[in-house]
This record gives sequence, C-alpha cells and structure tokens, in this order.
Amino acid sequence: MNDNSFAVRLKGLRKANNLSQKSLGAAINLSMQTINDIEKGRSNTTLDRAIVIADFFDVSIDYLVGRSDDPKRY
Repeated sequence: MNDNSFAVRLKGLRKANNLSQKSLGAAINLSMQTINDIEKGRSNTTLDRAIVIADFFDVSIDYLVGRSDDPKRY
C-alpha cells in the first residue's frame, strides 16, 4: 500500500466526477482547505471522514486506501 494512495484516489475520484475541491467539501461537510490538505498529503483523514468519502463516491474503503484496485463496494 502506498502511503499517499488515499490522496491520489480522492483526487482522481473528485476529478472524474468533475467536482471542485470546494463543491466536494460542501457536499460532504468539509472545507475546501481540508480537501486540499488531504489531496496534497499534508493531512490524514479520520475513519469517519473516509467512510463519508467512500459513501459519497460509492467506492470501498479498501479502494480509497490502496488495498484494492476494484472500486466496487460489496
């Protein structure tokens, strides 16, 4: 598992869904700066936030953290 997998996957999902950091933050109740810090690897996230992000994008936590390359949730 790559240490920045979460950051890379979050940014990829956000861009694939044509969302700005601001609009994603608003949708999941985080600031644009928090999203930016996570994507840049300057800040880790909590399990609660990871769950919210996974639910929002309909992907698994394993996908977000790089334990799986399959984004499907089962």
